[in-house]
Amino acid sequence: QVQVVESGGGLVQAGGSLRLSCAASGNIFRIHVMGWYRQAPGKQRDLVATLRTGAIPNYADSVKGRFTISRDNAKNTVYLQMNSLKPDDTALYYCNAVLQDRYYSTREYWGQGTQVTVSS
Repeated sequence: QVQVVESGGGLVQAGGSLRLSCAASGNIFRIHVMGWYRQAPGKQRDLVATLRTGAIPNYADSVKGRFTISRDNAKNTVYLQMNSLKPDDTALYYCNAVLQDRYYSTREYWGQGTQVTVSS
């Protein structure tokens, strides 16, 4: 069994910063990709940033230059540093992990989501 748990959301004023963390644990053999998605009320879930093992980050155009994704592979953890936050960044942020378990089965896992609210 695999668990994906996010932390670090909250309320911040426009222009402020937040750092999200997400740790994957359990029956993990190898992680291929970890990333962040977000969903605002009434909208679809959209990609924010992803980071494949050994590759360069991939960002949504709307967050380029403001958000930075990073991973600590030893801890199976992914981070999202969010700077210059805007009210449009308000959403429920989900962590995503594509990984291979110890039975060599590859699956996608989602966290429960962490709320980010940016006030104007």
